[in-house]
Amino acid sequence: MQIVGAGLGRTGTLSLKLALEQLLGTPCYHMAEVFGRPDDIAVWQRAIDGDPPDWPTFFAGYGAAVDWPASAFWRELSDAFPSAPVLLSTRRDADTWWTSANDTIFQISRADAPDDPNVQAHRAMALAMFSQRFTPDWADEDSAKRAYEAHNAEVRATIAPDRLVDWQPGDGWEPICTALGLDVPDAAFPHVNSTEEFRGRLRRDDT
Repeated sequence: MQIVGAGLGRTGTLSLKLALEQLLGTPCYHMAEVFGRPDDIAVWQRAIDGDPPDWPTFFAGYGAAVDWPASAFWRELSDAFPSAPVLLSTRRDADTWWTSANDTIFQISRADAPDDPNVQAHRAMALAMFSQRFTPDWADEDSAKRAYEAHNAEVRATIAPDRLVDWQPGDGWEPICTALGLDVPDAAFPHVNSTEEFRGRLRRDDT
């Protein structure tokens, strides 16, 4: 693992996934991976319940991890991969983050899961993660925004400044490339998974 993502969902993490895969030439773990690896759902559920995997073995073949559920275990992963920079992705402010999260991932989490065992297990894992590793009141705006700000403050207070990459969408390649000792690509930074794109995928999945 060459970089550990500590940023919560809806902080540009899917764009980061694509960018890191381009930089490192290896896959980057993201919540999107879990949908294609249903056996991982039980691994994450056990980790939430206090029985984590051997992280280097679990992430074998991955050069980075961003987004939930990995970022819920940023402290454990930063210890498991002590030479990896820690990438804290954030939004401009808590209001911006809440609007994006509430209109996408939290909206899905409030809805009833389809009658599919993998989807139901995935939803149960995500709800347990929100409640136990973020805040029990994740569906409440004020509580969620406080938890978001507390999470970011804890990462900044814990990770040494020379290891921390404090990044927001719009910062582009340079902070990440500097931390990794890589040249800045001669290409635009990826920008994907806007709220509109997220909702568009949901509409297609429902048809």
